[in-house]
Amino acid sequence: MIDENESTTHFGAREVREDEKAGLVQDVFSSVASRYDVMNDLMSGGIHRLWKDAMMDWLAPRGHQRLLDVAGGTGDIALRFLKRAPEASAIVLDMTESMLNEGRKRTQGTRLSDRVEWVAGDAMSLPFPNSDFDVCTISFGIRNVTRTGDALAEAFRVLRPGGRLMVLEFSRVTVPILQGIYDLYSFNVIPRMGQAVTGDRDSYQYLVESIRRFPDQDSFAEMIRDAGFEQVRYRNLSMGIAALHSGWKI
Repeated sequence: MIDENESTTHFGAREVREDEKAGLVQDVFSSVASRYDVMNDLMSGGIHRLWKDAMMDWLAPRGHQRLLDVAGGTGDIALRFLKRAPEASAIVLDMTESMLNEGRKRTQGTRLSDRVEWVAGDAMSLPFPNSDFDVCTISFGIRNVTRTGDALAEAFRVLRPGGRLMVLEFSRVTVPILQGIYDLYSFNVIPRMGQAVTGDRDSYQYLVESIRRFPDQDSFAEMIRDAGFEQVRYRNLSMGIAALHSGWKI
C-alpha cells in the first residue's frame, strides 16, 4: 500500500512509489534483453528502423562529435550515429547491464568497438561532467524514466553550448480513425507476441500502457523547453505513432 505522503509515479497503468519504478523498469528490460531487438522488428514490422533512420537524417552526425545515447540499450542509435560520422565517438548509457551486454556483443570484432563505450547509469543522475557532449539522444527510453524533467535537465547539463538533444519516442496518433486500430493491435497483439517470443507477457503489457501515459507531442515539447532548451521542434512519424523532438542548448 502506498502512503498518501509518498511521492508516486506511473508504471504502466499502475501507480507506484517513485523509489520503486527504476527497479521495476530494470526488471522489465533484464527479462527481455536477449530478444529485445527481435521483438522491436516484429512489433513494428521493421518500421522502427525507418524511424531511427529519420532520426539520423534530422540529426545529421558529423566530424568529431561526441554522442551520449541515454537509455541506449543495445546501441541501435549510437551505432547508426557512428556509421554516419566515421570520426565521431559515442557513450551508450543504460541502467540495465544485460541490455548493455547485448550491445557489446554487437560490436565485438568490428571497427566500431573502439569508438563506443558502454556505461551503466541513471538518466536522472548522469555520471559525466558539465558540457561534455555535442549530442544527446534518447530513443524509446524517456517514458521509462521516473522523473522526466530531471532526465531532460541532466541532458541539458552535460551538453556543450551549441549541443543538441534529440528524443525519439512513441507519441499520440494524429488520425482519429487510426486510433482504434492502433489500440486493438497494441493491447491485444503485442502482449501475446511478447509471451510467444520472450516468454514475458507482462513486460509488453507495461510497454503499451506506458505509451498511453506519456505526454502528447506539444506537452513534451514544453517539458523540453522548461529544461532550458531552445528552438524546440518536433516531427511526427507514421501519423504520430512516434515523434522526434529536437532542442538546442544555446
